[in-house]
Formats: sequence, structure tokens, C-alpha cells
Amino acid sequence: MKIFCTGTSGYIGGSVATHLAAAGHHVTGLVRSPEKAGAVRAFGIEPLMGTLDDADILARAAQAADIVVNAASADHRGAVTSLLDALAGSGKPLIHTSGSSIVGTRARGERIDAVFDEDTPVTPSSARAARVALNEFILSYRDKGCRPVIICPSLIYGIGHGAGRDSVQVPLLIKLAKKRGNAAHAGPGENIWSNVHIDDLVTLYALAIAKAPAGSFYFAENGENSMRETCEAINRMLGFAGPPAAMSMQEAAAEWGEGTTEDTMASNSRVRAKRARNELGWQPKARGLIEEIEQGCYRE
Repeated sequence: MKIFCTGTSGYIGGSVATHLAAAGHHVTGLVRSPEKAGAVRAFGIEPLMGTLDDADILARAAQAADIVVNAASADHRGAVTSLLDALAGSGKPLIHTSGSSIVGTRARGERIDAVFDEDTPVTPSSARAARVALNEFILSYRDKGCRPVIICPSLIYGIGHGAGRDSVQVPLLIKLAKKRGNAAHAGPGENIWSNVHIDDLVTLYALAIAKAPAGSFYFAENGENSMRETCEAINRMLGFAGPPAAMSMQEAAAEWGEGTTEDTMASNSRVRAKRARNELGWQPKARGLIEEIEQGCYRE
């Protein structure tokens, strides 16, 4: 099949596109520069020069494809509208990538016990209200003759398989630990994120392409850990003695920026991938987060 994918030089899109190309599909990937074109071509992906603001380029690529995967941005309404309008009436799928920070609670490193599955009502933070509204807009196109599907990953870990190799949270924590000689979390580090290995996430995309019904929404997770547990594993992996440090929110914001600190590193995002398992038969098999940090790719 012909597949058009955005974000092919990134972590999720690159891993998904590389998997689909290896499976024998003809994959075209949107890229912004000649350097990125060369990077994705090395993984069997045909580059298409353009950006998410190029509505005509996106529409033509979507119309020429059998399947569209949007993994470049969870928040770019213009790009999503261009893709969906091009697919309306075609019956073709658009697999859109969101993120589980839509259920995130700004908690300054404290634990919050709320857990969400796909049927739990969400009242998003002000920082994620637009993303939740965009998700609802995307799914409304199930009534316009195409097959919109949203995959909503939690914290992703593991090494990517395409041009983009690294995720966000774990590499940030490891980089900071190496800089300080000790891992460090924002606040007490009791805040919890569900997590999923990139290999298992790629499998979920393939399943969604094959059989997800129009208008489907899937969380992606296979366990959860607190930031303190993650930092303790990083210290063990790096051979640093003693417990990780608790940074003030000001310290953390100086390292990561206020938005990343509040909505990613010090928040809670606890989800359950009930629907992916029940509807699609998704069975995550990769190493858990702590084992991957201590024994897997991050040690290597």
C-alpha cells in the first residue's frame, strides 16, 4: 500500500514509517530539509519536501496515498484539517498521534491517584485544552466518509528505529544525571506517568492501520512508574550511589523550561490502554521501563 507519513525524521513517525517500509509498503515522508530527506531515504522512505503549513502539498500527498499517518505534531490544526479534507469521502484512514498529557495534572512532583481509560471523561489543563478540542474535531470526520483514528501514547522509551532515535523524558533525565553526577526529579518525584516501549507502540500503529474502526481513540501504555523510581534506576545504571535529588520547581524550570517541567516532568499522566488490548488484540511484549534503563538500550 501507499502510505504518507508526517514526522518521518522524528522519533515516533520515523519508527512507524521505517517499520511500514520494511513490511513492504511504499512510504512517503514529509521532511523540511535536504539533510532530513537523506536521513529518511536511508530507511527506505521516499522524502517529500514541505512543512505542516503547506496545505496543498499535504492534500495532494494524502489523496495519492492509501493510508495517512500524522506523527509530526499533536497540535497543528491547519495540517490536520488539510489532511482530513483531502480524505473526506474516500474511506481512507488517518492515524493521528496525540499524547497522554491531555489527562495530565500539574502536581509539582506530587502523586495524584486519578487513572484514565478511553471511556473516562477528561477535563484538560489549560495547556492541553486545545489538543483535546483538536482530537474531538479529528474524530468528527468519521461522519465525513473517512476513517480517523487517534493513538495517544504515554511516556515513550527505547531507541527509535528510523531517523529520530530519542524520546523526551528519559533522555532528559539521563542527560541531567550525567551533568550533575546524580539523577534529579522535580519536587518529591512521586508523580507517576504511564509508559510504553517504542517497539510496542509501533505494533499498535500497524494494528490500528489494519483494523481500527472509524472514530477510534486508543491510549498506549504498558505499566507506570514514578519519576523517583525512574531516577533511581538511572542512578543504578550510571553507577551513582545514593538517592536522586529533589529539585525545586524553579531549579527544574531552569533545566527544562517551565512548560516541560509543569506539564511533563512534574505532572501525573496515568492511563490504561483498555481499548487497544480489547479491540485490536494489542499485546505489549517489550522490556519494562526500569529494566530497559538498567539492562537495555540506555546502558548500551
